[in-house]
Amino acid sequence: MIYLLIPVMVIGLDQFLKWYVSSLLPLCVAGYCNSIEILPIFQFTLLHNSGAAFSFLGEAGGWQRWFLVVVSSSVSIFIGVWLYRVRRSEKILAVGLALILGGAIGNLIDRVTAGYVVDFIVVHWRDIYFPAFNIADSAIFVGACLLLLDMYLKPAENTEVPRAGDTDG
Repeated sequence: MIYLLIPVMVIGLDQFLKWYVSSLLPLCVAGYCNSIEILPIFQFTLLHNSGAAFSFLGEAGGWQRWFLVVVSSSVSIFIGVWLYRVRRSEKILAVGLALILGGAIGNLIDRVTAGYVVDFIVVHWRDIYFPAFNIADSAIFVGACLLLLDMYLKPAENTEVPRAGDTDG
């Protein structure tokens, strides 16, 4: 299936860039961060996130690592099965699921091997900073947007709601 190349590419790019930025920059600790400015609103800063999205559960004491591994693994299996069952005509859905799968596995690899997810992309406007993220997070976000687009573009199937007392035949 051609759509399995997308998760492989996302995982490869995500893991390579996490390794590369980790080799370039020291970890941001206690508010002291070395950054590489790419654009005035975009920089690379090395951060470790032991929690979920936006550092949710980041200070939970360690139990969250294996909880998040189980959740991520389960979601990845579910999405993998869903992707396998997608019809050839559902291209937007398939690409969206493939991006989500690649992102989920990219972050899962970090969590299993290191106990945290490596984040390094920081976007800001003046002094307003968006939470740091990585390529895997970006793939998940774009994939979710494609799922929403697919739902919006799909013709409504069976939109007529049966009324009470109606019978067929």
